Amino acid sequence: MSKLDLPLIVEPDALAPILEQEGLLVVDLTKPSTYAQLHVPGAVFLDYRNIVANRKPTLGLVPPMAELEQTLSGIGIDDSIHVVAYDDEGGGKAARLLWTLEAMGHQHFSLLNGGLHAWANEGYPVQQTPVEPVFRHFNAAPDSTPVADREYILQHLESPDVALLDARTPDEFSGVKRYAERGGHIPGAINMDWMLALDQSRNLRLKERDVLKSILDQLGVRPEQQVVTYCHTHHRSSLSYIMLKWLGYPRVKGYPGSWSDWGNRNDTPVA
Repeated sequence: MSKLDLPLIVEPDALAPILEQEGLLVVDLTKPSTYAQLHVPGAVFLDYRNIVANRKPTLGLVPPMAELEQTLSGIGIDDSIHVVAYDDEGGGKAARLLWTLEAMGHQHFSLLNGGLHAWANEGYPVQQTPVEPVFRHFNAAPDSTPVADREYILQHLESPDVALLDARTPDEFSGVKRYAERGGHIPGAINMDWMLALDQSRNLRLKERDVLKSILDQLGVRPEQQVVTYCHTHHRSSLSYIMLKWLGYPRVKGYPGSWSDWGNRNDTPVA
């Protein structure tokens, strides 16, 4: 078990002094060119493509368990490791890793608030030398609690106890922009563009808790509900998932495949 007691959302000033601490692994999900240019000291690189599976037209699925075990072992994750993930695009890729870890039964993880933007722009140390990962054995213990699939959503479409939070843009939500066979949204879903959660004036950190809670209150997303987050592939909505967990919403699920699954079928209702 990880001995580090870090919050789900960790600030750069809290991470900087413990970078060399045993049991900590910082994972970089930027582009390879960005990682080569600068990264958090000691951070290992993970290609986002290795934690998602595509079965066209459905994108953003969970890879087979054996493949995930291999990927996560290869970058140095096992039960003793606390993972701190970051990217350079608002946290979607990093949050998808954390959601995947939770779905595989790994509970020790944090998101670096603001990612590389906050870290580099605020003068924290960076390095260019690539970090060679230490192989560890990741043993998956799959947990369906964080996962919602199409069947689950279809069964709960009429349930007032379940809220569907769509993290796409308003144009995608309304069907004006369409990246699947059909445009629109899952009936009853509530739209909160994932970028609304980010504070542009604070290096893409999450907005303050009370601000986010106020937005969700106004949208009618209540903490007592089972909240399911989705976008087009469960990339952007992974950040919504982590945001809700951070705000203390006790029951949150993410929908891998998301609209690329729902909107490319003819047997799912669309609004």
